[in-house]
Amino acid sequence: FIMRTFIKYWTPQCLWILRSPCRSFHGNNRLLTSQITSYYESINLCKKELPEYFNFASDVLDEWARLEKDGRKPANPAFWWVSDEGEEVKWSFEELGSLSRKAANVLSEACGLQRGDRAVAVLPRVPGWWLLAVACMRAGIVFIPGTSQLTAKDISYRLQASRAKCIITSDTLAPALESVLPGSQFLKSKLIVGRGSRDGWLNLKELLEVASADHKCEKTRSQDPMLIYFTSGTTGFPKMVVQSHSSYGIGFAISGRYWMNLTPSDIMWNTSDTGWVKAAWSSVFAPWICGSCVFVHNMPRFKPEVIAETLSRYPITTFCTAPTAFRMLVQRDVSSYKFPSLKHCVTGGEALNPEVLAKWKVQTGLDIHEGYGQTETVTICANMKGMKIKPGSLGKAVPPYDVQIVDDRGAVVPAGQEGTIAVRARPTRPFCLFSEYWDNPEKTAASVRGDFYVTGDRGVMDEEGYVWFVGRADDIINSAGYRIGPFEVESALLQHPAVSDVAVVSSPDPVRGEVVKAFIVLAPAFVSHDKEKLTHELQQHVKKATAPYKYPRKVEFVQDLPKTATGKIQRKVLRSKEWA
Repeated sequence: FIMRTFIKYWTPQCLWILRSPCRSFHGNNRLLTSQITSYYESINLCKKELPEYFNFASDVLDEWARLEKDGRKPANPAFWWVSDEGEEVKWSFEELGSLSRKAANVLSEACGLQRGDRAVAVLPRVPGWWLLAVACMRAGIVFIPGTSQLTAKDISYRLQASRAKCIITSDTLAPALESVLPGSQFLKSKLIVGRGSRDGWLNLKELLEVASADHKCEKTRSQDPMLIYFTSGTTGFPKMVVQSHSSYGIGFAISGRYWMNLTPSDIMWNTSDTGWVKAAWSSVFAPWICGSCVFVHNMPRFKPEVIAETLSRYPITTFCTAPTAFRMLVQRDVSSYKFPSLKHCVTGGEALNPEVLAKWKVQTGLDIHEGYGQTETVTICANMKGMKIKPGSLGKAVPPYDVQIVDDRGAVVPAGQEGTIAVRARPTRPFCLFSEYWDNPEKTAASVRGDFYVTGDRGVMDEEGYVWFVGRADDIINSAGYRIGPFEVESALLQHPAVSDVAVVSSPDPVRGEVVKAFIVLAPAFVSHDKEKLTHELQQHVKKATAPYKYPRKVEFVQDLPKTATGKIQRKVLRSKEWA
């Protein structure tokens, strides 16, 4: 049914025309719950036009609140947060609406922010993050999330570059920021989320207690800016990716329903840090446009046993975490746990090794549906529910994107040929593609090659339209004329029981220019083994598992690998050391 629907209605040539809103849901009490999602799904499938005005808070969240109040939505909370200490917070859509209206008044009045102003939020997984994200939508304020692992220098750069007028952080993080805030000349207000107080800072909890719940949502245009995410490239300072109210607000209707398999009866847990764009994808827009419950565990540190226990204890139906986290879970072996409510698993952010996919299936009986996208996009490719999963593949293109593999000139290459994964952006740019790199027209222009937005990721598309990830363009290893993607080598090594974790990068070589080097974290049972013999064994293993020329000519055993706050391996850190 899913694929028939896509084939019937989705053509890459469909045009997006900005007109007045098509159909308004306001005041229509005859709507079925599925029609909210279906309406926005039809925009992605080019069956309806993009409305001129759109605001996720008023047009989606408030509509679910109305259906909830009328008893025409399953009795699921909108938001469910738990902590290690046993604390719980549950909000209905109606409660989320009331609290976020109060928070919008706090931002507009106490913080002195106006529509179009920008606010940087550096918060861990606390309920206030979700509250303020929605409040910013209501007030027309541009929300700029950042991970709580950012340094003071990182935050200072973000405040200056974005010209933010408000900084939002926790009571525990505020002291570390004090040193850089005096240099932020655009800053007007400082807001603390937490129980503590601090001189010169406003306290959200105290202000919410006296704020009015009466707030008129700003009438934002579909293409007005809603979010800014900082994303780093291989050189230069991080770029500011601007997403509009419609790009993320409407653009996840298809992937929410068909990749994440969400309905108003579902409870979705996504483990992403609030500073990572995946939190917006899977902990805000995709579940809430489907009327699902967003489940959050504060989980200051990733612990496989906490993940397994939480899936056992709570009625979570859809689970999303990074491939690295799935790898840690299967290494622990979760087959002894029972996940009574879990029925669907998704992943993204980095490539999923086939070995992990197979082990998870054995231990839980469930597939992992991998998806692929970027900060600049919504879901580009995915293994949709009901599709045949080809282990190692990113799946197929997700509407409204026309996804192709292109060469260095932007021309589409034949099936099976490696190139850059790209999304057609001309003659009509998809509404769910980022607006621009703010204040950087050169980088914005450089992101388009020919008729395509180019991701910078290398890949291959097979005859059936499945896309296969090869590696970031800057991760590709060129050894004696052979182009080698790190993912395939890493996947081969992970099949060996000695390998707990691995990262593959290029290393300089006087004869071949560069060669494959593997940084390997050994499984505990192999730590005491002879390293020279083990190196040879692993090299031979890779030669048998993949093309012989791809084997790692250099191997280094390490205690751990450099990773981002979200668990993604930082190959560029290892590569920089090799080439220093």
